[in-house]
Amino acid sequence: MEVDRLREAYDEVLAEVDAGGFGPPPAGQLSAEQIVAHLAANDELMTEATEAVLAGSPFAYYDLETIHRPQVDALVAECGGLDELATLLRATSQKLCALTERLGPVAQTPVETHLREGFDLIVDEPLPWARTLDLHARVHLPKHLAQLRMLRAG
Repeated sequence: MEVDRLREAYDEVLAEVDAGGFGPPPAGQLSAEQIVAHLAANDELMTEATEAVLAGSPFAYYDLETIHRPQVDALVAECGGLDELATLLRATSQKLCALTERLGPVAQTPVETHLREGFDLIVDEPLPWARTLDLHARVHLPKHLAQLRMLRAG
């Protein structure tokens, strides 16, 4: 797994969040706060999976936005604002990157993976954990970066 690419993807997202100036989302879409909360909640799930891989324990990873929606809304309410959510995302992403750096050869461990990125990417099978992390860096984070950019007011 290319940890530098993962860090770069997070840096891009966090720079966009720090720039601020987001408008309301279109109907049915996530707000900037919800996007950041979703990413932090997802980081926690990916951290659990990474820790399981490091420990040699079986684990299944699910990234389904509909499952996260109550957790996302609770995180938004709990954190109280975009700045606090950005602080949380910095912490969760740094932890995930640090764990990813430790994976080494066990990064190839198959993990039962269930994720969906719109119609572009649907995974419902075991994948080497490094591949799932790569998809996160190259597909998932850029998707949410694009959403944040579309919410930019003016």
